[in-house]
Amino acid sequence: MTWALTLALIALAYLLGSLSGSLLLGGLRGVDIRTLGSGNAGGTNALRTQGWRFALGTVLIDIGKGALATWLAVHWMPDATRAWAEYLAALAAVAGHVWPLFHGFRGGKGAATLVGALAVAWPGALPVILVVWLLCLLSTGYVGLSTVLAALSLPLFALAVWAGAIRLGFAVVVAALVVYTHRANLARLRAGTESRFERVRVFRRRPEKP
Repeated sequence: MTWALTLALIALAYLLGSLSGSLLLGGLRGVDIRTLGSGNAGGTNALRTQGWRFALGTVLIDIGKGALATWLAVHWMPDATRAWAEYLAALAAVAGHVWPLFHGFRGGKGAATLVGALAVAWPGALPVILVVWLLCLLSTGYVGLSTVLAALSLPLFALAVWAGAIRLGFAVVVAALVVYTHRANLARLRAGTESRFERVRVFRRRPEKP
């Protein structure tokens, strides 16, 4: 029963992760944002193609499902597997967002769902990655780069505070997954064609006076 319940909760986490916020809300509008903009089903493309209200709803759903999937694992996992299985459930929710069962395995990049999962499973790490993300965004205007650097800060934080082998392993895996899902952003950065939000750039060089 222990292993059956553990596997069932991990599978449930994946199914919850497969409920894509942008695709659910887009269905109400008759819009599939994977056919618009960058073709991604995440919050950034939702903002660019559908506006801030749609994007906010998308992000809240995606954060919420990550939090719910992890909360269910934390509260219902058997004691024998709880120490590591809640992190597998968190990872399963992120994987469900990236490869959603209900949407042809074409989803988003997993960042918002990861934030929701961390809020439950590892809340102490959340301020660190949010600060890294925000500082990078305000400096560069690149959402993808900010997300990648925030994800890479997670295993560094785990090492710095020695959060334990399980959390370190989880941090390494999700950081690698976020880098993978943002590979197109990184390629555009190298090519100099990546879009940026100029309006959010606070720390930038001012033009020299003539």
